Amino acid sequence: MPITGDHGVPGPGVDIRHSRDGLSTAEVLERTTAGRVNSVPTATSRSVREIVQANVFTLFNAVVGGCFILLLVLGQWRDALFGLSAISNSLIGIIQEYRAKRSLDQLAILQAARNTVVRNGARQTISSEELVPDDLVVLNAGDQVTADLLLLAGAPLELDESLLTGESEPVPKAGGAVLLSGSLILAGSGRATVLRVGPETFAYRLAAEARRFSLVTSEIRRGLEKVFAVITWLLLPTALLLTNAQMLEQGGWAGAMGSGRWVPAAVGAIAGIMAMIPLGLLLMTSVAFAVGGLRLARQKVLIQELAAVEVLARVDVLCLDKTGTLSSGSIEFDALHDAGRPRAPGWQAALEWFGGNAEASSTAAAIGTAFPALQPLPEQDSVPFSSARKWSSVTFGPESAAAGTWILGAPDAVLGSPGSAAAHAQAAALAATGLRTLALAHLPGPLPQGAAEDGLPLDLVPVLLLTFRESIRRDAAATLDYFRRQGVSVKIISGDDPRTVAALARAVGFGTGVAFDARGLPEDSLRLEETVEGCDLFGSVTPSQKRDLIQALKRRGHTVAMTGDGVNDVLALKEADLGIAMDSASPATKAVARLVLLDGRFERLPAVVDEGRRAISNIERVSLVFLSKTVYATVISVVTGIMLLAFPFLPRQLSALDGLTIGLPSFFLALQPGGQRYAPGFLRRSLAFALPAGACAALCVLAVSVYAQSWEGYSQEDAQSAATVTLGLVAAWILVLASRPLNWTKALILAGMYAGLVLLFTVPLTQDFFRVDVPPAGLLVPAAAVAAAGCLAIEFIGRLTRRPSTAAGRPVLGPLPLEPVPREADGGNAGHRDGPART
Repeated sequence: MPITGDHGVPGPGVDIRHSRDGLSTAEVLERTTAGRVNSVPTATSRSVREIVQANVFTLFNAVVGGCFILLLVLGQWRDALFGLSAISNSLIGIIQEYRAKRSLDQLAILQAARNTVVRNGARQTISSEELVPDDLVVLNAGDQVTADLLLLAGAPLELDESLLTGESEPVPKAGGAVLLSGSLILAGSGRATVLRVGPETFAYRLAAEARRFSLVTSEIRRGLEKVFAVITWLLLPTALLLTNAQMLEQGGWAGAMGSGRWVPAAVGAIAGIMAMIPLGLLLMTSVAFAVGGLRLARQKVLIQELAAVEVLARVDVLCLDKTGTLSSGSIEFDALHDAGRPRAPGWQAALEWFGGNAEASSTAAAIGTAFPALQPLPEQDSVPFSSARKWSSVTFGPESAAAGTWILGAPDAVLGSPGSAAAHAQAAALAATGLRTLALAHLPGPLPQGAAEDGLPLDLVPVLLLTFRESIRRDAAATLDYFRRQGVSVKIISGDDPRTVAALARAVGFGTGVAFDARGLPEDSLRLEETVEGCDLFGSVTPSQKRDLIQALKRRGHTVAMTGDGVNDVLALKEADLGIAMDSASPATKAVARLVLLDGRFERLPAVVDEGRRAISNIERVSLVFLSKTVYATVISVVTGIMLLAFPFLPRQLSALDGLTIGLPSFFLALQPGGQRYAPGFLRRSLAFALPAGACAALCVLAVSVYAQSWEGYSQEDAQSAATVTLGLVAAWILVLASRPLNWTKALILAGMYAGLVLLFTVPLTQDFFRVDVPPAGLLVPAAAVAAAGCLAIEFIGRLTRRPSTAAGRPVLGPLPLEPVPREADGGNAGHRDGPART
């Protein structure tokens, strides 16, 4: 999105005058009534219209609807049950996604960006959507600019415009400059007036881009799209073959059309076409994703894209920003340390001045708490803090008790004089203990002209070292241990001093090594990949380097999740496969993240990963059943059409079998708990079982059907009942294999399925409605024998394609993953591993 026009300077005709009291209530009401408010898109999901369109207006629904209407016109309403099934599928999908949409939108409203404004002479905190032109906005470090603003005279600010330009370098802004919406305040504080709101601003387009409903990279959806594409190409030729075979079975086209026997021929053709369409598979996928989003919402986790649930299961590298993730993010003053020489007089007054500007940064606020001052000394000159310089300064006049210049900043930047070696070594030792360390130095006179650009003079005198501490989250150690045991490699990527990062990592039980200093990261992409693969701790990492590390991990084939809360994490969160923002994150950070931990509890992450694994495991489970059904239906339809045989089922009989052996059981299986680490190759694994299993089921049905139709003593109804028995038993066994490993819930589901099959053939009402009966003994015995042989063959296929499960070591379907991760029998916590998995 290019920046054009007024970047950095106000446009013609802009009135830069302002009142310190801000707008009055009447002025705000006038602008609001005129519709001049900062309304921007906040939807976290599809609109209701888009949800209905996605679930109703599909190619398969069009085919189903056409066949449904045709059967109703022909008076064969009993065979049109599949239409009700399709309607219920669409309704369930709409209801599930709409419920998820409501929950997510309500959570998003609660987490909307806030702004501090001055109105009627008093500060107010309002939603960014309530901003109106000419509002007086108070800006502090960490704030997101949510409307186009005009910076008023005062101390300059440093902005991150990476969301606008892609460049992560801080951009200085002085009074009179235009601050474009989407920018982030990195350093400094000040006031600005609102120039443009709503659709006229960058915020409108940025918010629409960041928050629009979109599907993350989803292997499952890509695989299903391929399957549906193949079925779509097969539908028309198969329908023509099947229709021709049924018409010839009824005495030929002319005879069937003249005698009215074309009606049962059309019913048979429709039965074959409907059987090929896996109507419920996409529904089950949507339901699993939506339910995952709702479950996470109940745990105070906002998921901005439902399909991101799948990404949770594929994550094998978790990158953490130290501050706000492992630590609470709050800074507390720890202690003062002498710098190896007597303290210069006035040091306390200098600290009181630095702490008097508590809005500048959390460190300044901590100093202000430790050294409060009723009235800070008036300064002669000052240099605000800059992330590029890493120091700030204040100069007091010669008549002051703290005369001279005081410089406060990072030891590496401040302690550069020849006489500061001892103080510098002491600062390094303090930083190695995990304490954030600043140095206070003194210069008897004012700073030389141009020191802010050219560097500090070499005759600075070290005065004090100040240490600050961050409180470690109580759940940090246990959560990190969980991920290591789950085979997820954890990497801590922080902008803090490498020694501080290493010390904090040791405090949470994360190794004993040293952190890699990102200032020495190689520029060569291959060497960078090797470095990030071999090291788990990184310090002094810039925002662009965080992004580069994420990209290097992705090039190595990893699925990467990134957690963070600062504006310096935005680039990395956008680049990661899954961005996770903490509750303390800036509005921009939350906007680009796909997950937000609303209560800031790091311990939520294990539940988040488990939910993703549950969803993807259950989707893969039900896909085996649906794809097997599509395969055997396609094979039966094609073979019937080529061999000019009567189609062995009525549509209502297939609807009954679909409901008992696929539809209802799959719905409950899609909501089952548990899951294992995801291994790539969803479609390959599913088809490795579904193709031979479906072909086996089709051969069993065709064998029984040909046998029944070749004997003179059996009616068409007897042949259809025998085929229904055969397919029911074989399809039921496919479901049994897909349900493993079994638990009590799955056992009850399977028991209900078999009970339903028995009732289908024994209850007079269902016998009459579905036109099924217990076949004669001459057909029942061959049908049962063929079904038993088919079940044995499918069991053998399942064993050939099985892979070890991470639940109690029992087998589930699919090939062996690259690195199985054992789990305990309760299906919850994984067994210990020697270290992070490498894939």
